[in-house]
Amino acid sequence: MAKAKHKTRGIAWRVLLLILALGLAASVLLVTDLWRQYQVFVDQPLTSAQNERVLEVKPGDSFTRVLRRMRTIGIDQGHDWQWRALAFQLKVLERLQVGEYSVGHGISPRQLLRKLEAGRVIEYRFTAVEGWSMRELRAALALHDALEQTLGEMDDAALMAALDRPGVHPEGRFLPETYHYTRGVRDIDLLKRAALAMDVALGAAWAGRDDDLPLQTPEQALVLASIVEKETGRASERAQIAGVFIRRLRMGMRLQTDPTVIYGLGAGFDGNLRRRDLQTDTPYNTYTRAGLPPTPIAMPGRDALLAAVHPAAGNSLYFVARGDGSHHFSATLSEHNRAVAKYQLRRR
Repeated sequence: MAKAKHKTRGIAWRVLLLILALGLAASVLLVTDLWRQYQVFVDQPLTSAQNERVLEVKPGDSFTRVLRRMRTIGIDQGHDWQWRALAFQLKVLERLQVGEYSVGHGISPRQLLRKLEAGRVIEYRFTAVEGWSMRELRAALALHDALEQTLGEMDDAALMAALDRPGVHPEGRFLPETYHYTRGVRDIDLLKRAALAMDVALGAAWAGRDDDLPLQTPEQALVLASIVEKETGRASERAQIAGVFIRRLRMGMRLQTDPTVIYGLGAGFDGNLRRRDLQTDTPYNTYTRAGLPPTPIAMPGRDALLAAVHPAAGNSLYFVARGDGSHHFSATLSEHNRAVAKYQLRRR
């Protein structure tokens, strides 16, 4: 009887050991398989019917919340544990950068998490166009929904005060260029960058100006540059246009430039400049008043700034549009009248 019990216990132990061995083997196989799946997952391209998705990491987001948002935008590859294991392995759990991220077709999980760690966020572009007025600049900013809109009903005086430029007229104070920004940047902060860029560009142009210009301050150079900008869209003509106005200023002649008159008319201008408009006196009517107008009339670009301080030499005092975007320049009034008859009156 004792021998039978001993034999039974021996069999039980062998069965138990066999079970443990089989369980261990199964566990090893399971872990090996899970590791193989994980290794495939981390570098396997994410696929989607969409070409690109946008993943947003918000302030205070945990990795769990980011992972949930990834699922929401259609990133369904991999188990949650695989994403967490990868984030732990890459040590990015606490180093995710706030912002919007482009998740392009084919990016791998490893590349995506490295992107979030490095803060390679989506950049938007805003282009301020040469010759825009302040009104046009405001309207363009309002169309960019990636910007945080703060200007609202803020008038120009309040805007310039917010930019630490109280009492400064806003026209022409922002450099027309392309500015890059990320979602959530305030519109006023973008304007601050554009204002500082104009300060630098104007300062550099003024520092390298020609000698003996009839311009006393950088402000006057900015005003002249804005007129040059509105008078021609051809870069090759800007210095010539500036030369005409510089010679007129030296001689005490009135500038007689239509863009300043139009600016002075404001909302009253209906697109058709009439003789009575040229005779209506405003601070910006260079037909009725001598010298430069009191402020810029638009945003001049870098080329217009340089033209204002490096005008082309010559003797022309007049110019008229040919109708193809270029101008005919004349030294005398009689020559100018003939050019007007040829290019303007005949076209009308």
